Amino acid sequence: MTKVAFISLGCSKNLVDTEVMLGVLYKRGYEITFEVEEAEIVIINTCGFIEGAKQESIDNIIDAAELKKYGRCKHIIATGCLVERYREEVMKELPEVEAMVGVGSLRDIADACDAVMRGESYTSFADKNTSPLGGMRILTTAPHTAYLKIAEGCDNLCTYCAIPLIRGKFRSRTIEDIVHEARELERAGVMELNLIAQDTSRYGLDLYGEYSLARLVREICAATSIPWIRLLYCYPDKITDELIGELRDNPRLVKYMDIPTQHISNSVLKRMNRHGGRELILDTVKRLREGVEGITLRTTAMVGFPGETEADFEELCQFIKDTRFERFGAFTFSPEEDTPAALMPDQIDEQVKQDRYDILMQTQLTVAEDIAASRVGRTLTVLIDGYDDVAEVYYGRSEADAPDVDGRIYFRAKKGNYFAGDFIEVKITEALDYDLVGEPLRRIKL
Repeated sequence: MTKVAFISLGCSKNLVDTEVMLGVLYKRGYEITFEVEEAEIVIINTCGFIEGAKQESIDNIIDAAELKKYGRCKHIIATGCLVERYREEVMKELPEVEAMVGVGSLRDIADACDAVMRGESYTSFADKNTSPLGGMRILTTAPHTAYLKIAEGCDNLCTYCAIPLIRGKFRSRTIEDIVHEARELERAGVMELNLIAQDTSRYGLDLYGEYSLARLVREICAATSIPWIRLLYCYPDKITDELIGELRDNPRLVKYMDIPTQHISNSVLKRMNRHGGRELILDTVKRLREGVEGITLRTTAMVGFPGETEADFEELCQFIKDTRFERFGAFTFSPEEDTPAALMPDQIDEQVKQDRYDILMQTQLTVAEDIAASRVGRTLTVLIDGYDDVAEVYYGRSEADAPDVDGRIYFRAKKGNYFAGDFIEVKITEALDYDLVGEPLRRIKL
């Protein structure tokens, strides 16, 4: 039986695609290994969002080629966003790649493997705007947590973003299809369900004529008993009063929301083609904070967008100081081919971008330290993610911490006392910037 391994790069949405392709390969009879060195076929699911991600994808293909020279690897297949966007260049510049599968052709991955095993090259780029959504998956996350992609593509057309070019138009999955998958994930042992899309808050507008995320959450809760459901990538201009009410009243919808704002200066937001300016963002934050007691808000911001002045940047820093987001991430502007922002005048020097990034993250660190310190002495419900054999500590997350992007909570206990997927109460005793340390109190059932 041929062994296949994936290297999955980029965002959680790309990870779900990897899991779908793993499901396709499993049904075709391929043996799945999570050790790349053991695989005869290595598949790199690439990212092509910004320059750094593209380079990481290329580097991983080159690294896999070394395995082809000196390891068990015989064939390399590339899939995902970089391949979708630069299909001709990939095959020309990276001859190590024997097959390519675009984002609309996930279900052709087994055909690609069959072809390379026969010594043939293979490409498949089906229409990304009509390809099937969803599908049986093999989870690559810890068994107790999973991402659930509720839509594909994006219609927002931000001037810096190539995602609509790569992923196509926004398309929601039906509520019935999503609920069916949620049930399957519950049967697999999932205790935390993270709902994702390029724009999660837009869910349902294309199918049902209205924003339907709150309705979807209610349907998932009615059909499953998964204790934690988390909302990621909710755009501030689409957060309805109904959704805020659901966050307030539904005990299984964790009091957490990820709202990518990107900036706060009206002039920058306008050039970005963001839907809604400073006042809308401030109003959304106010509605969430006043409507949902104890909510954790996460956002991301971009520095160095073309034409961003020192005054614009200072306005952004002050916004971060004043708003005190509990969770925050930032990145520098990357001029992407075929996007309007790449051709805008007043491009910012790379060193200036990096300096602004460093200042902004230092600004947030001060906020984060204050917020973390305020949790010392509190008792938090923690979902255990695992045990670190080297440090001899358990680690997990509260409902204020999304997987992969936020901090952790550490506590000492004898190995074997607890297991990944357990919920436990932890009394916080120490703050470490973005992480917390505590003492275990008792296991609980949600």
